[in-house]
Amino acid sequence: MTIMDTERLIQTLVDTATPVRPLARPWVRAALWLAIAIPYIALVVYVMSPRPDLMTKMGDARYLVEQVAALATGIAAAVAAFASTIPGFNRRLMLLPLLPLIAWLGALGDGCIGIWLQFGWDGLTLRPDWFCFPAIVLVGAIPAVAMVAMLRRGAPLMPHTTVALGGLAAAGLGNFGLRLFHPQDASLMVLVWQFGSVFILASLAGCLGRYVLNWKSIIGAAPRLTTID
Repeated sequence: MTIMDTERLIQTLVDTATPVRPLARPWVRAALWLAIAIPYIALVVYVMSPRPDLMTKMGDARYLVEQVAALATGIAAAVAAFASTIPGFNRRLMLLPLLPLIAWLGALGDGCIGIWLQFGWDGLTLRPDWFCFPAIVLVGAIPAVAMVAMLRRGAPLMPHTTVALGGLAAAGLGNFGLRLFHPQDASLMVLVWQFGSVFILASLAGCLGRYVLNWKSIIGAAPRLTTID
């Protein structure tokens, strides 16, 4: 095996190194991600056909709050995910999705309480809605693929957390798109099946963090040094 001394190693690095452009700021990368994700979501909504009462729902304050909170959760999670791949990032950015997530959960919880006060326990009947999970996966598929591709250009400092945030971002947008064509609006159903699906997808993504983001995959993509005899 050839042993390369320090000076020759330095010279090799100098000769083979290529300029590296630093990553854009997290919110700039999030905007680029949205530029990819939003047209795809619009296409899916168009193909699936927008819900017939969509224009009416635009005047429903609760529906708007839930949709804005879901979209804001996705965007904030994307910014936090991109920030977490930059060495020396401000860890407070990890809490960025927390506020819209709480607002989203609070709006759904308030709806459940309102139905309970009006109809009692009979109003909180939970029925199966097997369409939600695959529909959110469908709407969030391309955003998720784009998110992984973009995250792999950063440093996998916290792979589980980073991928969980990326999964939350894609699933949040997936739920936002779902409610543009899926007419299910009962707060308990939305809370359990839609918000629950988002939580499950984000958790699964986090569990796969080290398989999606790792130093080996990044180093493998970099140009290999040529051994000098």
